Amino acid sequence: MAYLPQNQVNFQNSAPVPQNTYAAQNALVPQNKAPSSLRRDNYRKPPYQQLGRDGHRQLSTLTSDDSGLITQVMDTDRSHDRPYDATPVSLKHILQAVDVIFSRVTKPDVHANLLVPGSAVVPTGAHTEALEHHEKALLASLSSLHDNYEIPVSLFNAISCEIFCKWMSGQDANKTTMDILHIVQNYDWDEKVVLALGAFSVKDGEFWLVAQLYNTNVLAKAVGTLRQLPEILERTNTVLKSKFDAYNNLVNTVFKVTKCIVQLQEVRRDPHLTPELKSTTSSTAHIPTAVYWTIRSIVIAASQLLGITGMGPDHVTEAWELSSLSHKLENIHSHLQETLNRLYDIIQRKKDDEALAAIAYILETPHIDNTKTLRVLFYKDDQPALYDGYNKRRVDVDVLKRKVVILFLSDLNVAQENEYMIADQMYSEKRQFPTRPESQYEIVWVPIEDNWTEAKYQQFETLRNGMEWYSVYHPSVVSPTVIRYIRKQDKWNFVKKPLLVVMDPQGKIVHTNAVHMMCVFGSAAYPFTNNREKLLWEEEKWRIELLADSLDQNLVTWIHEGKYICLYGGEDITWIREFTRAAKSVALEAGIQLELLYVGKSKAKEQKLKSIMRMIEEEKLSHVLHWNLIWFFWIRLESMWQSKGQQLKNELLSSSQLSTTDSFSLRNDPVLKGIISLLSFGSTERGWAVIGTGSADMSKANGEHMLRSLKEYSAWELKRRELGFTPALNDYLAGVYKSAPHHCTSLMLPATGLMPETVACAECGRLMERYTMFRCCTD
Repeated sequence: MAYLPQNQVNFQNSAPVPQNTYAAQNALVPQNKAPSSLRRDNYRKPPYQQLGRDGHRQLSTLTSDDSGLITQVMDTDRSHDRPYDATPVSLKHILQAVDVIFSRVTKPDVHANLLVPGSAVVPTGAHTEALEHHEKALLASLSSLHDNYEIPVSLFNAISCEIFCKWMSGQDANKTTMDILHIVQNYDWDEKVVLALGAFSVKDGEFWLVAQLYNTNVLAKAVGTLRQLPEILERTNTVLKSKFDAYNNLVNTVFKVTKCIVQLQEVRRDPHLTPELKSTTSSTAHIPTAVYWTIRSIVIAASQLLGITGMGPDHVTEAWELSSLSHKLENIHSHLQETLNRLYDIIQRKKDDEALAAIAYILETPHIDNTKTLRVLFYKDDQPALYDGYNKRRVDVDVLKRKVVILFLSDLNVAQENEYMIADQMYSEKRQFPTRPESQYEIVWVPIEDNWTEAKYQQFETLRNGMEWYSVYHPSVVSPTVIRYIRKQDKWNFVKKPLLVVMDPQGKIVHTNAVHMMCVFGSAAYPFTNNREKLLWEEEKWRIELLADSLDQNLVTWIHEGKYICLYGGEDITWIREFTRAAKSVALEAGIQLELLYVGKSKAKEQKLKSIMRMIEEEKLSHVLHWNLIWFFWIRLESMWQSKGQQLKNELLSSSQLSTTDSFSLRNDPVLKGIISLLSFGSTERGWAVIGTGSADMSKANGEHMLRSLKEYSAWELKRRELGFTPALNDYLAGVYKSAPHHCTSLMLPATGLMPETVACAECGRLMERYTMFRCCTD
């Protein structure tokens, strides 16, 4: 099958050819008819050149005779009937030797007044250094060849006779090429072209070997003298320079196409390529065409070598003719390389998928211990892959053997992330109480970046050296396939937000992000598994103890003493003053012990919130949570949303109740409803409050409704004596909600993690409208 028009050479804009100069038609286009004689004036003019749509030169369309010729080329192949006694061909070794020959005869070299083709005069010092480097490289290449592989000498001789002898007898290039293809008919396509190139390279190398040794070896000087070598080489830098350059370029292009053919045949034998994938590429049809043109180019190059070295300058092909043939081969190479790259991509993707599947199996399957899993995640040339931040030394993954390991995944902006502060607080507590059962875990920081630069490597080392836990010694210990697994949406789904992935002592991943359960439950979350998280939530209910935990020592004392606790927030100082006075008054009338604690608002501006906190303290309106703990209160509340919401979602998924209507968001779970209420309150500047005792039910409301209910305490005082303070307040708040003319409630949730399609309003239960908000706040 022939190359299509877009791959063909075009001559329309080539330099004009004098009438007495004969174009190398035989060198460029397949012909079924041989010329009547060897005379170069029988060469026909070059084929007409056409331009493609992109303006680039393209080969003219092959004629029906040309297409028939390619069919003849295909018919010469008898590789499927290869006899058992056919000489085996070591393509690698032959190509390696050919590479040495061609690189040696085309490199810059000066011997007295003799100049090897392709050279330029080089200063003595620089030339000597370059020559030594080049020679060492060539010797190393030759040393790597096996001494015992068989050389197909008889084939080389037969092909060499066809290439060099038939030209003298007047046979055209096409006939010679077809004869060579018949000689190598029992070999594969890549072997055919390598055998032809090997035979040519021997003759080419023999001539230049004599040329290079002419002044230093008596035998070479005698042979060179008889071949008139000085006269030949004198013309290499004058009248024959352009022809030598074109010749060298053609030979190099032939070698490049040959290597591509070999690579393409090799890659097509790869077991990862299914017959269906092979059929999607045009490699099978184009390889025979490429082999034909490559061998034909070898024949033309051989005739050029004979013309230069034996027939004189009048018998040398014009440089533009060789350049045109080189251009055709470049087009062929471009097409083959494109196909080769496409096949490489297919194979690499399949290999990556297999590697990914292997990694997934290892990470998701329990083992005797976690060593195998850790070595899959972290490996680099059998060197210790981790860095001990506490002892400041490089260590092997064995230090984590049979321990719970938390993989801290993040980019390099980790120090300002909430997850970092949570992990740091947990690890500090672990260091403080190292013998506790819940302290038997380790953290390993794994930085993930899209493009590593020198500046990023330096930043990584600075961060690594400032951490007390373990980290990878260098980012390169984490392979690209492992990174792909980490980023995969149905695996760990790392995007940008840090993750704390937990591995149990047997090497199985038991939680893909334990940061939220760690934030909510602290060390009680150990060993940080999904099952542990589920059990902790099953034991919880909506109460002050869940909200307050051990944020402030006063809270622990108040809960122990059985006092009523009121957590409130907002940024309206007028409402705060009214509310705190009303709350204290009602507590006094009801005869209850009430403590008020201001917890600010979510994502508050520091300057404004600290101003309000200062006024509360100066006016002694209530207790105030420390600024750093206010941040943690709201972060922990968001973690409750993520952790509890994910547990409910998992339950619904396991029971097949979760649908596109997002029934999970409408589930009547009191804890999740309470979390949503507080997150809604914290999303606005308006006041809000929750009131309750340690483990009992709580009352919650926005500032307007809570303040109204407290001011109207006399209306529900009798109910309070009958039901108790919190139940009576809740009953009255229900009536206030119903009588309220309207309300406007908003809820701000982080864009990462759990994100339901719908959320019910914390005040009325209706579905809330959904908006997308982008926020930038440097305060």
